[in-house]
Formats: sequence, structure tokens, C-alpha cells
Amino acid sequence: MAVNLTPQYHEAEEAYKRAQTAEERLACLQKMYQLVPKHKASEKLQADLKTKLSLARDEAEKEKKSAKKPGVSYKVPKQGAGQYALLGPPNAGKSRLISSLTAAKAEVAPYPYTTREPVAGMMDWEDVRVQLVDLPPVTADFCEPFVSSLARAADAALLFLDLADDDGPFATQTVIDRLAEVKTMLGTAPEGEIPAGVLYVPTILVATKCTDPGAEDRWSVAAEMFGAFPVLKVDIEAGVGVDALREQLFRFLNKIRVYTKEPGKPADKTAPYTCPVGSNVVDLAGQVHRDLAEKVKSARVWGSAAFDGQTVGRDHVLKDGDIVELHA
Repeated sequence: MAVNLTPQYHEAEEAYKRAQTAEERLACLQKMYQLVPKHKASEKLQADLKTKLSLARDEAEKEKKSAKKPGVSYKVPKQGAGQYALLGPPNAGKSRLISSLTAAKAEVAPYPYTTREPVAGMMDWEDVRVQLVDLPPVTADFCEPFVSSLARAADAALLFLDLADDDGPFATQTVIDRLAEVKTMLGTAPEGEIPAGVLYVPTILVATKCTDPGAEDRWSVAAEMFGAFPVLKVDIEAGVGVDALREQLFRFLNKIRVYTKEPGKPADKTAPYTCPVGSNVVDLAGQVHRDLAEKVKSARVWGSAAFDGQTVGRDHVLKDGDIVELHA
């Protein structure tokens, strides 16, 4: 008998993995326990959650007793298909990029530390929007504590490399090293068990000012250092690589666009739902309305079905561009 965990449970579980404090982990575990179906097949999962809840309560109490006065903190609510944290050393082009791709008014200046707090903007690509959050620069001597928190909360990160600076590759490596000190790892998680508290943030390397006369020589050095990252070279001033970047930012989120329609009416093509690749009819129903995930019985699908308008079951896996008519 399958446990049949709901999309809301998986959302709470993902939030639990990204939590940085015991209090945050406790809140996520409590939500997970509320959402887990209570039947024989889930007994082991329920027992595991009870154990984790007990440990989290103890940790939360210890945190409260030893709590220090908190510094400045920020939260940026997620919008659109996904959220990117922009990370990099000073003057690497983060603010210029977000100002070019979005309507955000990030301050752009030829001196360091012009970004002192998060600046969020929405980037358009075709019929979807992606959220970009510009964060203060990171150096060996300077890293705002909230930078790591916002990077961990994001769906992915953009790591900036300045190809007009001989020290660019080493400044970018410093960003990686500083975040690793607080258990925030940039890149793809390795296989196997990950130590408690460590979180891997999927990351694209954005190599800026790629038309600078010495850019290729600097890239030959950087390529050996950052070969594990997917790379996009851009030059905002010259307009090089910008369109490719827009598309890659959506594709890298590993999401699909799904359109819904009511019986007898045309599909709403103005605002698609964005679902993780591999999502099925039930997952989409949960995005439309929380209660609908349990009530949906079937759907008619135009796109990935064998023929347009075919009736499919709850477990039918959707594809990018599908049009779906849900039936409860």
C-alpha cells in the first residue's frame, strides 16, 4: 500500500531541507506530520517524523536559551516560475544584469558595495516570469549574514564572474568559499548522504563582460576552476548572450508550462501554471486549489495525450505546453 503523499507535504519537506534554524525545522516538521496520511502504510514515516519532532523541539529550546541579538534579516517572497539569488564579488555585473532584464531599479555604479540590501525584479521570457534577487557582494572580508539565508531559500543561484578583471576568477572562488563556511554549497548535490545543515543550491555561472579584449585568456583560467557549473557568457553593454540567458534561466528551473481550460471554453493562454518536470494531473490540481488535488478524478489533455482531448487518469504525466481540463 502506497503512502500517497500530497504535493503540500512535499512542499513542506522541501522547506524543511532548506531551514537554517531548529525553530524553522520544527515548524516544517509539524506541518509535515499534519499532512501525512494516517494509515498503515505511513506508520514508519509517522514514527520517523515523531522522532525528528522531538529532536527539533530540544534543539529549538537550546537555540532560545543561547540566542544572540539578531542582525538585519530579509525575506523575499517567491513569485513567478522560480527565484534566483544573484551572487558575486563587487562590480561583477549583478546589478547591471538585473536592471537590464527586469524593471527593478538596482543602483549601478563603478565602485563596490552599491547593493546593500536585496533588490528583486521579475524577468519575462515568453509567457512566464522568473524572479531575480540581487544580493550584496561577497568578499573574503565581507559577507552579509542574510546573503546565505536568501541563497538557501532560492530555487537556484546565478554566480557571477568578471571576465574584465584579472582577479575575477579568484574573486568568484572566494564567494564559493565564504558561502561554504556557512554550509551553503553552490552547485549540484553529490550522490549519497549529505551532512546535516548542508544545502546545495543549483547554480549557473554567469561570465560577464565577455567581449573585453582579455576575456578569453581569463576564461581559460576560469574554465579549469569552474568546469562543474553550467556557464553562460554575457556582455550586457554589447547585448551579447542576453536572449540565451533569459531562456536558460527558465529551462534550468526544470519546470514545464501547463495551461488550464474550463469545459466548452478556450484555454487560458495568458498565465500558465509552472510545474516541476514529471508532474502529473494531481500535482497540477494541487496548484489550482489545495482541495482539488484530492477531488480530481480525471482530466482531458491536449498535447501529451495520444490524441487531443483524450481523457486521462490522475497519474498522467504532463509535458510542457499541455492544455488540461480537470474533472473532479
